[in-house]
Amino acid sequence: MQAYVYKSQRKQDTFIYLAQRDVFDVIPATLSATLAPFTFVLEVALTPERRLAQVDAALVRANLAEHGFHLQLPPQPLAPVKIARIDGRDD
Repeated sequence: MQAYVYKSQRKQDTFIYLAQRDVFDVIPATLSATLAPFTFVLEVALTPERRLAQVDAALVRANLAEHGFHLQLPPQPLAPVKIARIDGRDD
């Protein structure tokens, strides 16, 4: 399965995968209004062996088959780690 990846120009690190190149009408209007305009980034073959950096390729294939698109949001920031102080104070 081919996927066409577009980057949102409004939301940093947000990508839309499409099943068909430049077919944006499969994206709900409210979502498109929030993220558009889009810039083409990549065409990729999503084979069962394909691994993607930030998302499960099987999930992308399923969403493309069912909805015609897949939304990839930026990763959630990590919570700060609290490290105990040696002197026992709680700052």
